[in-house]
Amino acid sequence: MAEAGSPPPTAESKTVTRNSMVAWQYGEFRSLALARFIGTTGAEAQAVAVAWHVYQLTHSALALGYTGLALFLPGMLFVLPAGHVSDLFDRRRVLLICYLAQILASAGLLWLTLRGVSSVWPVYGFLFLIGTGRSFAGPAQQSLLPLLVPKEHFLNAVTWNASIFKTANMLGPMVGGILFTLPLARWIPAIGRLQGAPIVYCVALAAFVLFMVCISFVHPREAAEKRGFSLDSALDGLRYVLSTRLLLGSISLDLFAVLFGGATSLLPIYAEQVLHGQATTLGLLRAMPSLGALGMSLYLSMRPLQRQAGKKMLWSVTIFALATIIFGISRSIPLSCCALFLLGAFDMVSMVVRGSILQLATPAEMRGRVSAVNMLFLGASNELGEYESGLTAHWWGAVRAVIFGGIASLSIVGLWAVFFPALRSVDRLTADDLKRAEEQFATTEPIN
Repeated sequence: MAEAGSPPPTAESKTVTRNSMVAWQYGEFRSLALARFIGTTGAEAQAVAVAWHVYQLTHSALALGYTGLALFLPGMLFVLPAGHVSDLFDRRRVLLICYLAQILASAGLLWLTLRGVSSVWPVYGFLFLIGTGRSFAGPAQQSLLPLLVPKEHFLNAVTWNASIFKTANMLGPMVGGILFTLPLARWIPAIGRLQGAPIVYCVALAAFVLFMVCISFVHPREAAEKRGFSLDSALDGLRYVLSTRLLLGSISLDLFAVLFGGATSLLPIYAEQVLHGQATTLGLLRAMPSLGALGMSLYLSMRPLQRQAGKKMLWSVTIFALATIIFGISRSIPLSCCALFLLGAFDMVSMVVRGSILQLATPAEMRGRVSAVNMLFLGASNELGEYESGLTAHWWGAVRAVIFGGIASLSIVGLWAVFFPALRSVDRLTADDLKRAEEQFATTEPIN
């Protein structure tokens, strides 16, 4: 039943709602989705191998935190040029170059393991190279999506794009954990020294090569505007985010909630010391948030967010924080998996709302620069959050660090609901509705 005061649904909106697969009818979207699925699966499998390898070398929570810091620093250093490069050059070519850097880094990690290098610092160097590639690839990939599907199908494309990402997030850790622990050399003698981390790095290399093949078939409908680089134009994206309350509120909510609530960097410690498992347990734990996100994204593709999207986003982050606390106190693998499942599922709701606000509230010519700022915030919440979790775990222990992070995330939701009332007012995820919400609160929010 339609809500009172809501406009009657049009024939087009009924068609879009019924056809939950509408984005897949566009070949350009299919190519990008396949590329993202393959590339993310390889990257997540590699992340498991890196985390377990670093922990085996050091048995240090702080050393695990440094892996996140090594991935985050390039995003902080290159946020301005990365966004401008995305707006200035062919975004497809930018992605190809970035994944060439990923290939070089994976080859370096493979070389380290085959040589038996016991120092962890070269690993951080190659992670820095991976982070550099990601800092340029992220804005290019995010700003490419609106050029592949019509505007009326964009929300469906965002939902499926997030679903593809989370599916790869789920499969990647499982693939990495299985390949890392199975005695493949016993079954396939030709593998020999590739047993363990090296075989995972080989799979990642193959995935990145396939990504480059798939992305070569993507041809956006609009070309990038050719302009010269200047510091002033590079800063436009940051200025736009700071002046647009909806963007600032949604991006910063994710930044601080995940920064404090991110427990994934401590999963190797939980797998071994708290839950008394091994690398396969780590792969299972890393996969559960993505499994929850996948289930939620499939649900949202069939039942998209129609009304009160902003309030649903705030409630979703609240459940994310509560699930983090439950995971922190759990000593049972099934309960820990359920908590991580819920954590991923409700993070997906926030991800869809935030992604829609990011693209629909940003002019096409600025999407690269604004996406770069968003990637910096995401990097701060994920990679810097890993460093924060590692540091607090080093001080207080892993369990206290995770529980503290969940409580801090709950506090963030309450503060953001007060300081960013435009978030609460977002109803439909359309450009017109977002514009009305922004204009309604632009002069009343307590932010200069």
